Amino acid sequence: MNIHEYQGKAILSRFGVSVPAGIVVDDVESAEKAALELQEKNGANSWVVKAQIHAGGRGKGGGVKLALSIADVRKHAGSILGMQLVTPQTGPAGKKVHKVLIQQDIYYPGNTSVRELYMSVLLNRATGRNIIMYSTEGGMDIEAVAEKTPHLIFREEINPAVGIQPFQARKIAFNLGLEGKAFKEMNRFVLALYNAYIASDSSLFEINPLVKTSDDLIFAADAKVNLDDNALFRHPDYAEMRDLNEEDPAETEASRHNLNFIKLNGNVGCMVNGAGLAMATMDIIKLSGGEPANFLDVGGTANAQTVEAGFRIILQDPSVKVILINIFGGIVRCDRVAQGVVDAYKSIGSIRVPVIVRLQGTNAQEAKTVIDHSGLQVYSAISLQDAADLVKKSVQ
Repeated sequence: MNIHEYQGKAILSRFGVSVPAGIVVDDVESAEKAALELQEKNGANSWVVKAQIHAGGRGKGGGVKLALSIADVRKHAGSILGMQLVTPQTGPAGKKVHKVLIQQDIYYPGNTSVRELYMSVLLNRATGRNIIMYSTEGGMDIEAVAEKTPHLIFREEINPAVGIQPFQARKIAFNLGLEGKAFKEMNRFVLALYNAYIASDSSLFEINPLVKTSDDLIFAADAKVNLDDNALFRHPDYAEMRDLNEEDPAETEASRHNLNFIKLNGNVGCMVNGAGLAMATMDIIKLSGGEPANFLDVGGTANAQTVEAGFRIILQDPSVKVILINIFGGIVRCDRVAQGVVDAYKSIGSIRVPVIVRLQGTNAQEAKTVIDHSGLQVYSAISLQDAADLVKKSVQ
């Protein structure tokens, strides 16, 4: 589950990770009050006004502004709140900004000894171990750093049997070129950050930039935190951080029906049981000349209700020209799925696009009979090639 920057920083702070003082607001008057409060409590004389959306690259789209006065805070908050912020990660439609974070500026204007670093914690799926990835090149897209200067990216794997060790934190601080007070502060920061990652059941921490201030303090100036959906039952307070305004409405609806759905930009709607079969189905669609419009896994117990929900979600996309249902009947019988397709089709009423159904496994032949005799605009396929050929005809 994605959460906002200010929410991620709140989690980090609970575990002793240093973050700049900040207050989230949703109107201009509150922004001014927040700036004055930070000035009184933290001695802030400059502030950063940051749009809160689930996307990176906010600064490039005008969603992050430096304020050198209270008047600047009002001005920038007024221009950012309500804007449709377009970044490389939002797509051309952008996202509407409902909240801004008023944050103490830790760069201290005019000081040139501030350094921007990069650090993330995530799972290395190749080894099954957590990994801390870090670089001296903070403030940039890490992909660009990896492409142009890969030698500046360091990795430290953590043995899950013993957890992070102090010598590993010291190694990270050394590789980042720190010394003295900054070295000690980074050592403490790394240990706190990794422990926060484990305790919060997160799937990703990304701190970019990780800032060394002119007085050798270490702060997470920005924070991208992704929480593991499967562990949210252990963290009900984290589950409440979910912001439906930031999610695709179709994905939100899918989650209510326990469907795994991801919106794509193609013209062929997919409904499949099993992630592996879904990936193979999308390959077949591309080979047939189409483009998948979504990833939709209905799970191993597809029935009329889940199929109907899947239909309705897919049909929300006006670019869909055909729907391909590809089900392997192992746990569930194919004829039951076929009847579920027919019942769902009738329940919806009029489906504006052709539906191709490929069912293989238990009672596949009976399933084909159900589809063929339904009298609906539903076409059955036996092989993946048959399905591909039908898709090709439909998208031409």
